[in-house]
Amino acid sequence: MKKFALFVVSILTVVLLAACGSSDVSKSASTDDTKSIRIGFSPGPYSDQVRKGIEPILKEKGYTIEFVEFTSGNEINFALAEGSLDANIFQHTAYFESFIKENKLDLVETIKVPTAPMGIYSDKLTEIKLDTSTKYKVLIPNDPPNIARALRILEEGGFLTLKSDYDPLTVSLHDIKSYKVKIEFVEVEQAQLARLISDVDYAVVNGNYILASDRKLSDSLLLENPPFEYQNLIAVRAEDKDKTFVKDLTDAYQTEDFQKLIETDPQFEGFWQPPYFK
Repeated sequence: MKKFALFVVSILTVVLLAACGSSDVSKSASTDDTKSIRIGFSPGPYSDQVRKGIEPILKEKGYTIEFVEFTSGNEINFALAEGSLDANIFQHTAYFESFIKENKLDLVETIKVPTAPMGIYSDKLTEIKLDTSTKYKVLIPNDPPNIARALRILEEGGFLTLKSDYDPLTVSLHDIKSYKVKIEFVEVEQAQLARLISDVDYAVVNGNYILASDRKLSDSLLLENPPFEYQNLIAVRAEDKDKTFVKDLTDAYQTEDFQKLIETDPQFEGFWQPPYFK
């Protein structure tokens, strides 16, 4: 009798384990067929690009898009890595590579997206006109990748000269060879830059935050032509990079309908356009 009871328990255990295994396989397989995509953004135009140009294309394929906006860019990659998001669209390559390396996140870049360039702005001055007898208060981002980006624009604007052997991805204040004018740097988090423009003489601000503050890229005194490391991207978890929803999301950016939107909508005037644009 005891042997029979043990036999029954063993059979039930095998059945339950098989059922659990089957459920896990089914769950794993279904994730490749997801039709609901949660995408993270910082305030600015990238969520508008998706709402206006990408969401209609994906809706035709049966997808729904959930827009999740963060006030701090630092949170968005963590949310993606832990599974709260399926993708994020807010950052450029230099920031992305620096962040995932520092925080050991298994995320990958899929495709570049139309990018709002960084520029120099001022509420006090109508042009970049520098006087060597004046000390200028200059606002810049406080994270290393964007400090590097800001210094390159300031060099182009005639504020300073960088060392000839600097690394484009890691350039810092230590790479300044000489100042052409006196500068007091004010460093703040990216999301705070646009609202502090009036407090300084010149401000170097990321384009997405300019647009989020109801300003225009054309208000800039100098606008960059972003090199590859400062072009914005779509990021996903490495384990998801070959999944159907990722392919459909990236394909939508390469359609003629989306490209026409970027080229004709006044909101995206002045945006850098990826090489796949015709």
